[in-house]
Amino acid sequence: MCGITGIFDTRGKRDIDRAVLHRMNESQFHRGPDEGGMHLEPGIGLGHRRLSIIDLSTGQQPLYNEDQSVCVVFNGEIYNYQALIPELQALGHIFHTRSDTEVIVHAWEAWGESCVDRFRGMFAFALWDRNYETLFLARDRLGVKPLYYALLDDGTFLFGSELKSLLAHGGLKREIDPCAVEEYFALGYVAEPRSIFKQAKKLPPAHTLLLRRGQPVGQPREYWDVRFTLDNPISDADACAELTHRLEESIRLRMISEVPLGAFLSGGVDSSAVVAIMAGLSNAAVNTCSIGFSDPAFNESEFAKMVADRYKTNHYLDIVESDDFDLIDTLAKLYDEPYADSSAIPTYRVCQLARKHVTVALSGDGGDESFGGYRRYRLHLMEEKMRSALPLGLRRPLFGTLGKIYPKADWAPRVFRAKTTFEGMARSSVEAYFHSVSILRTPMRNQLFSPQFKAALGGYNAKEVFSHHAAKAETDDPLALIQYLDLKTYLVGDINTKVDRASMAHSLEVREPLMDHELIEWLATLNSSQKIRGQEGKYLLKKSMEPLLPDDVLYRPKMGFSVPLARWFRGPLKQRVQESILGARLADTGWFNRDYLQHLVSAHNNGSRDYSASIWTLLMFEAFLRNVMEQGEPA
Repeated sequence: MCGITGIFDTRGKRDIDRAVLHRMNESQFHRGPDEGGMHLEPGIGLGHRRLSIIDLSTGQQPLYNEDQSVCVVFNGEIYNYQALIPELQALGHIFHTRSDTEVIVHAWEAWGESCVDRFRGMFAFALWDRNYETLFLARDRLGVKPLYYALLDDGTFLFGSELKSLLAHGGLKREIDPCAVEEYFALGYVAEPRSIFKQAKKLPPAHTLLLRRGQPVGQPREYWDVRFTLDNPISDADACAELTHRLEESIRLRMISEVPLGAFLSGGVDSSAVVAIMAGLSNAAVNTCSIGFSDPAFNESEFAKMVADRYKTNHYLDIVESDDFDLIDTLAKLYDEPYADSSAIPTYRVCQLARKHVTVALSGDGGDESFGGYRRYRLHLMEEKMRSALPLGLRRPLFGTLGKIYPKADWAPRVFRAKTTFEGMARSSVEAYFHSVSILRTPMRNQLFSPQFKAALGGYNAKEVFSHHAAKAETDDPLALIQYLDLKTYLVGDINTKVDRASMAHSLEVREPLMDHELIEWLATLNSSQKIRGQEGKYLLKKSMEPLLPDDVLYRPKMGFSVPLARWFRGPLKQRVQESILGARLADTGWFNRDYLQHLVSAHNNGSRDYSASIWTLLMFEAFLRNVMEQGEPA
């Protein structure tokens, strides 16, 4: 796992400032503390920070082809590289290393832009071909590895694994995109392809970008998408056997390493399944890492220990105090743009623990999206049944009115929150799902933002992110549609962003067997009833794991990786909330309605409402302004 960065003159061959490229590269030192390298020639500069995982002795980057006309910097892993090497050798290519990186340069020579179709893994890379004066950028199918880029006014093109490397250049304008702010307060992250800054973008997952010197910068090209065909007639028993085989293959590929390897073990179904299969594939005891919480309401370490004991793993457990909120500023600096998933705190801590013992860790991320594990999926399906009984033209006015007049009841179980149900019934399926996952829903954002900020938005609503993806989903199956939306939005913008930054902060490589694209393609052929059956989510995964895991792990209620925000904001963080949300920094932007900010804080403090998610979102935005926006340009 590494950090990449670079500068490209799209208009000519202006010299690249070595000191500037070095500064950009070193801003990502944490991503690759083992080695650093740069390539410079007129009009192009590539930088790389290396975390050595495979081919420790000869895998340095930038890495070249035989005559050094092709050069690559690469972040990630190509898991099927060993199978590609003999195929490329048969085409006449000569390998000088045993690294997966060298596969990329020869695959480019053999197959051009379509080389990415052959790669199975997590990756972001930039490749320079001097003979064709071409810069080629690519990102993996599920967006596990990040890639930012920006075109400056003078024709200079910048790219990097993290936004901080672009900021380190000094030429990127720190001008915030209002539409990105709207997306952040709706979703808790800025959705691809936007970044928080107008000039910078994220290369979307499963996209490439080809730049040629002297030509305008074009649009990214999509090279892959998942299709939910749901047309596989396979029986449950055969599907369980097939799933187990596919999981074993995916995990085996991700256990290739020349450095210590282990796994995260939360005690949930996904990470437990990964550890159980790893144990069956490994001759040695698996290293497992868990975080427990001193607050029993948030602690599931006993279930992790149950799995660790069963498979006799080398199990490492750290207990985190429930008031572990000192990371707010650390996270703001780490993520470079506003990011509001509070589970970033325990994720940061478990990565910190894991790095003491291993350099590579396998995780269970992606299981909820692919197998149908989220509770919100089951609620959405229940609402869909009700929505299908009446046309939208009747539902919108009837339930819209009921939703407005019915009192909000955050304190009640979801089934009794009629206001939420009425609001969902008044919307289309996509609008309803967007509404259900929003942190501050549209009526709340309408109250949060000032008239000045709404004017800057020009009518833009973050629901357009979902509408854009829904138009490409090619399915009307209720579960498949929202799974597709999550694969394109939440998995990339929230889950993968969280894990990448938290792990790379500690120079830890995290691998994701449940996000293997061939596994996801196969799962998309299965009937939705094999994912959610009745009120049981992850039906097929749980059935297939019954021989390997105890029922107490498989069939207990889902807990999640959460922290006690509501209590923090009424207790130890009460003063900080007051100062951050009602202080001058947010007020000076002119973007927020102070009366509504006061309402959020007061209503939460007096216990009449639980606004903890909204307050955390505002707290992290204020921390972004303080730690990123006010830092100025690098010296």
